[in-house]
Amino acid sequence: MAVPLRRVDRNDDGIATAVPVLKQRFGPHCHTGADMRRQHGHTTSWLANEAPDAVVFVTTAQDVEDVLEICRTHGVPVIAFGVGTSLEGHVNAPAGGVSVDFSQMNRIIEVQDEDLTCTVEPGVTRKQLNDFLRDRGLFFPIDPGADASLGGMCATRASGTNAVRYGTMRDNVIALEAVLADGRALKTASRAKKTSAGYDLTRLLIGSEGTLGLITKITLKLHGIPEAISAAVCPFPSVEAACNATILTIQSGIPVARIELLDALQIRAVNAYAKLGLPEQPTLFLEFHGSQSSVTDQSEAVAAIAEELGGGPFSFSTRAEERNKLWQARHDSYWAALGLRPGAAGISTDVCVPISRLAECVADTQADLEELGLLAPIVGHVGDGNFHTLVLVDNDNADERAKATLFLERLAERALTMDGTCTGEHGIGQGKIKYLRRELGDTAVDVMAAIKSTLDPQNILNPGKILS
Repeated sequence: MAVPLRRVDRNDDGIATAVPVLKQRFGPHCHTGADMRRQHGHTTSWLANEAPDAVVFVTTAQDVEDVLEICRTHGVPVIAFGVGTSLEGHVNAPAGGVSVDFSQMNRIIEVQDEDLTCTVEPGVTRKQLNDFLRDRGLFFPIDPGADASLGGMCATRASGTNAVRYGTMRDNVIALEAVLADGRALKTASRAKKTSAGYDLTRLLIGSEGTLGLITKITLKLHGIPEAISAAVCPFPSVEAACNATILTIQSGIPVARIELLDALQIRAVNAYAKLGLPEQPTLFLEFHGSQSSVTDQSEAVAAIAEELGGGPFSFSTRAEERNKLWQARHDSYWAALGLRPGAAGISTDVCVPISRLAECVADTQADLEELGLLAPIVGHVGDGNFHTLVLVDNDNADERAKATLFLERLAERALTMDGTCTGEHGIGQGKIKYLRRELGDTAVDVMAAIKSTLDPQNILNPGKILS
């Protein structure tokens, strides 16, 4: 039976009462200036910025509990904020409220080297953690490109370029601590790497986008830095050939760490932005981890597959500076793409399909873009069937925006008809709510709503995200 969520409209009286209380409690850590509030609305997407009424910088779990107590008492929404790199309006405040900024909760609490685990606060970023771990010979593999906060990466179930080998955040979080809407502190699991004790509350919070609780502590799996790392580049005559090479590589059991597709348009963009000088053809960027001999064997095996499908030349290097330049160019693909049409806005979206349907999905997407006359480079974590488009549009041109909206709808529907998902790693947020029932069905969404209503009956935790 469907459980309706409590509607959340702007509560001007509650906000007017709560903000002075927050200022009294948090002093200079509570901000109400227009610029600060605007920075904590959504700024990295085509979705309109909906700023909160106040921003509170928390430093302890007790601070989080205090914010929730004040906001719960006055019926004011609470929106968690990491570094603001999410792409579907996750940090917007459609009904106003308070943004809780976790950037100052950024302590690396403990590293358990022998267990290959660590415990951190949610404001720690992935680069900060890996810089700290490097001298220990360890690293955390989840790499969404942006230097996102680990709390935000948990909340959005982040993924990235290493997912084909190391999985996503879902696979690399052992336990969480969080504060629920009613102020109770929740510990989801112990530090043991496996358990069969009750419901999996850790995975319940991962991907919940701040709608079920505010994460205050994270225990993560770590990995040893490989003895050898090799990066490779291989152009192909078509996107279909590149996708088929990816499929064969995965089916052959080659333990590739990264396998990324950039179409010809994206290659043109990164050549101009990062001065790479690559042929303007669909291209795979790859990376191999292991021993010196194993990375050579892996590279040679993929090179043979590429040659079968008309790809090449296949070039690889173990030099750190060359690898870093290659992957920095991949991570800068968003900014590089904007250079293809200066002044245009970028509408970023992604889908994920079973790998057997990947080539078909990408080819149909390119045909759709051509039909609509849209400029949109494609990049993708194609080793797991996930790819992204960045549609470049003039926001002042209503016809272009209408075509872009039509394209986004077609892309999501195409993925769903292929038994895929409307979002591989961007989350639902505000932007993809309308596809959730189509993807999972009424029962699944109603169960989500029932969980949300039980844990947050006032619907003050990030209302208007995931569920309408």
